[in-house]
Amino acid sequence: MINIDVDVLVVGGGTAGSIAAIQAARAGVRTAVLERGPQLGGTMTTGGVAFPGLFHAWGRQIIAGIGWELVSKTVALGGGEMPDFTQPYGHAHWRHQIPLNAGLYAALLEEACLDAGVVLFYYELPTQVLEEEGGWRLEVVGKGVRHQITARQIVDCTGDADVVRMAGYTCLREEETQPGTLRFRFGGYDLDHLDGPAIEARYHQALAAGELRPGDVSHADGPFMAFLRSGGENAQHVLRADSTTSSSQTYANIAGRQSMLRLLRFVRSLPGCERAHLLTMAPETAVRETFRIAGEATVTVADYVEGRHFPDAVCYAFYPVDLHTPEGVMPEQLAEGTVATIPLRALIPVASRNLLVAGRTVSSDRLANSALRVQAPCMAMGQAAGAAAALAALQTITPGRVPFAQLAGLLGAHGALVPERP
Repeated sequence: MINIDVDVLVVGGGTAGSIAAIQAARAGVRTAVLERGPQLGGTMTTGGVAFPGLFHAWGRQIIAGIGWELVSKTVALGGGEMPDFTQPYGHAHWRHQIPLNAGLYAALLEEACLDAGVVLFYYELPTQVLEEEGGWRLEVVGKGVRHQITARQIVDCTGDADVVRMAGYTCLREEETQPGTLRFRFGGYDLDHLDGPAIEARYHQALAAGELRPGDVSHADGPFMAFLRSGGENAQHVLRADSTTSSSQTYANIAGRQSMLRLLRFVRSLPGCERAHLLTMAPETAVRETFRIAGEATVTVADYVEGRHFPDAVCYAFYPVDLHTPEGVMPEQLAEGTVATIPLRALIPVASRNLLVAGRTVSSDRLANSALRVQAPCMAMGQAAGAAAALAALQTITPGRVPFAQLAGLLGAHGALVPERP
């Protein structure tokens, strides 16, 4: 048993958690990260969703800070190009998503953590969470190791509210959650020489015969040629995908890869696609939805689509309401000029002390969560949570008692865009 003592412990080094840890450490407190996987970045790296957005809305930048810093470095070092953010695409929101090299982004996140002094624990996760006077004590296990970590503050960035639930605080979950997606891409065929009508007929025959199954294509009733144009990228749904246990994630990974194989074999059976092959595939099926916390404030879909300005708003958010179902997805765009905000209280579980969340477990109703769960607002939430945790640790108070002016000042000093108080 190795005993470790830190000021801020971030559990989960994904989209939100990696940024939370960098912010806390840059604020001058001892910070550690527990990450169950082999690298930082979560859904953006291991999950393969390497096109973060949205940092801009209606012609202006609304999210910056540490996440933007690392995304910009990845684009520059990878020889990529930023979208033209001067064009307010409005409803064509995907034009402002930023393609990244996922492996390079993971390496730059790790470098930023090490430069800031963050202690990284890969392949480790908590088995027990105990609240103590002035903080927490966690039992942690990994392959061949066992730790006891004491921390003044915890930021739960697991994406599943693991720590919050282990500590006994209330969380919410739908009876049916959104499907997940295994990211992959096919190539080896020439779209200009394919017989579209014949392929569509063959596709519907395959569905009826069970050669392809529900979820293999996210829009089952849509044109299969659209699937081929994208190479299959982000066009599959893994039904009942769930990351809350190793068993459920195992199921999601197997189901995603079996779906990919069915699709590849089907595509290779099509005239003109005989040489189709797999170009890339993510290591893990990415999950969209599990638990949300019951927070001190809850962002509702009405708050979101009306652009409510919370008095303790720590960041902006901008993305369509984007609920995926077994039948597909139809994004509901925000009205022109509307930008949502996220309050600090939505990151604090009800009746808790010295505990924050960041990322898709933010306190929100299901429809609002379908928009809040994407990368840019998760990064902004992570930075806000990391800053609040650091200030709380330095002052020996709980995060909800941190003076808002101090929090906004620290975030601004590290490049974040904090909404002005109404």
